[in-house]
Amino acid sequence: MIPLCVRSQANAQQQTAPSASSADQELAGKLAKVKRIYVESFGDDLLSKQAQAMLIDALTKTHKFIVTEKKENADAILKGTGLEKTSQELHATSEATSVGGAAGGHSGSVSGTNGSVSGSSSGGFVARSAGIADSQASTETVNDARMAVRLVSSDGDVLWSTTQESKGAKYKGASADVAEKVVKQLMWDLEKSQPKEKPSSEK
Repeated sequence: MIPLCVRSQANAQQQTAPSASSADQELAGKLAKVKRIYVESFGDDLLSKQAQAMLIDALTKTHKFIVTEKKENADAILKGTGLEKTSQELHATSEATSVGGAAGGHSGSVSGTNGSVSGSSSGGFVARSAGIADSQASTETVNDARMAVRLVSSDGDVLWSTTQESKGAKYKGASADVAEKVVKQLMWDLEKSQPKEKPSSEK
């Protein structure tokens, strides 16, 4: 027999949990119905227009959505901001090798007879040193792009959002790469939100 307090807690959890999941299900249902997307302007400057164009191109290539330029025909509106900055990175390396050596010696003698003293002395010293130094410095131009976007339904609900950043890829610049990352994330989240089909044995 389950104690009354435990049963009450379990019932409370069952009553509160569906409210969060039902909201997710509603948003997922709206997102699944999105076919036509209008990409809103990111700004009037050149970089913002470039980011918007890259995003439109990436969305079109998926063949999953129709990108429309008529806002009233869209199922959802893609809003956001794009930022790209260029910086210089300094790379410097240095190596040094040095070799040194030294040698020395001394000898002497003193003798004396009948009140006279004589002596001799000799010595020597040799020192050598050599060094090699090598240093290199180079600068690299780095482009950083960042994009924060959200997909808004016609009734104003935010269906999906993401923030992505990139320093560029092998065959594409930072703006193009970050736009592709945004669209890939959208496709992945859309696929994840789709209901799983039950095996035929469970139907």
